[in-house]
Amino acid sequence: MNRLDSLTGATVTVTGGFGLVGSRIAHRLRSLGAKTLVVGRLDAYDPTVYSGGVYSSVFGIRPGDPDVYAGDITDAALMDDLVSRSDIVIHAAAMADVAGCTREPGAALDANVRGTQTVLDAAARHAATLQRLCFVSSASVYGLGGSPAGGVSRFKESDPLTPVSVYANSKIWGEHATALTLGASSSFSIVRYFSVYGEPQVVKENSHSWVVAWFGMRAALGLPLHLNGGGHQVRDFVHVDDIAEATLLAAIEPAAHRATVNVGSGRATSIRQVADLIRRHFPDSQITETPMPPGDPLGASADTTLMRKTLDWEPSIGVEEGVQRYVDWLQRSPEAIPAWLRQEIA
Repeated sequence: MNRLDSLTGATVTVTGGFGLVGSRIAHRLRSLGAKTLVVGRLDAYDPTVYSGGVYSSVFGIRPGDPDVYAGDITDAALMDDLVSRSDIVIHAAAMADVAGCTREPGAALDANVRGTQTVLDAAARHAATLQRLCFVSSASVYGLGGSPAGGVSRFKESDPLTPVSVYANSKIWGEHATALTLGASSSFSIVRYFSVYGEPQVVKENSHSWVVAWFGMRAALGLPLHLNGGGHQVRDFVHVDDIAEATLLAAIEPAAHRATVNVGSGRATSIRQVADLIRRHFPDSQITETPMPPGDPLGASADTTLMRKTLDWEPSIGVEEGVQRYVDWLQRSPEAIPAWLRQEIA
């Protein structure tokens, strides 16, 4: 029996339901027979992503559906209504673009701090009926990482937290606020995602995150692949399907009660290696070395010991398969490439 079958018939609120992770979690819940209450703003991506049907065609997450609410998590009345009807809350909503948070710290604090507190307050009011809240955090809370003694850093949950961005600071705040607001009697879990990727991820203008999508879309257009700082940074890539699975397990597993766990593969992959994987599918792609963006982390992999013990789980999709899946989707859905990126061809 699949452990997630216990979610059949459960009512689950998913915040951030129009983003990559939230929509995948909602889609998985629907497939399990759960009643989903999906809420989010239609601004995770450029408006053309939604109007063009990129997300709705893949996941069927459409504004206007009976279980989908196009709204803001800072709306206390909306969140109180949704949480009051829920067995579980998965709080994935955030302004998640690191560069965007740096450019607009006020907007980041509004979404990631005020919005999170609004969700947590609703959860606290309905603690008697809410089985668990799962807060989505990020590996960015650990800091830049690096390559000590010629190796690769591995972050474990007990490591000191040394954030270097507005986004990372907001996630640390959210972790502490979750514990403070829900108190000792409520059940919650915290998942720290490493580098999430996968179809149908769409790149954002003026962002240097989401390298698989950047390289895939640039290669599809015949544009050069930019290796910032030579591409020696490493990331622990986790496919969004695995992310959804791990998050749902963190929402139901007894061992995850009040636990904070990394969600990663434990494998470090360099940005240059990702470029090489993309070039297997687009062999004419050229590489251009570009300066390192300020604050771009050197990176690390996840220590997955606690994840494997707490969730009794590990990812099933390696980066080679994940890149293949992304390229296959992109070749089937070339309309997903945003118009502003296509303009670079001219």
